Amino acid sequence: MSKKILIVEDEDVLLDVYKIKFSQSDYQIITAMDGLAGLELARKELPDLILLDLILPKMDGYQVITELKKDNKTKKIKIYILSNLVQNKEIERGYKNGVDGYLVKANLTPTQLLNKVNQIFADEKKQNKKIRK
Repeated sequence: MSKKILIVEDEDVLLDVYKIKFSQSDYQIITAMDGLAGLELARKELPDLILLDLILPKMDGYQVITELKKDNKTKKIKIYILSNLVQNKEIERGYKNGVDGYLVKANLTPTQLLNKVNQIFADEKKQNKKIRK
């Protein structure tokens, strides 16, 4: 079964590029262009991974994270911030709020982002094997 990824990004060109790149790799992709829609989709679809921008209309990424972490149904979903905010205080705030990782958009081509996501799932698989032993 393919993994489900929710990408929350308000730049439509970037979102389209990510959608095309990830769809070629057997992932089930769902997208939202604002924080509120992203939160609603996360609750409805329960994705395996969320790639979340921070600066979003209607509800910022931090608010989305807070809401997801409060909800028993969604608190275990892996969340990776995907942002160009690279100040240490932003990164620390993300980790304090419970995200699993922080990716800088400007430093990653869509292919590199896909490779990172592949690695996230590969690491998760290895971790699950260790737990079962």
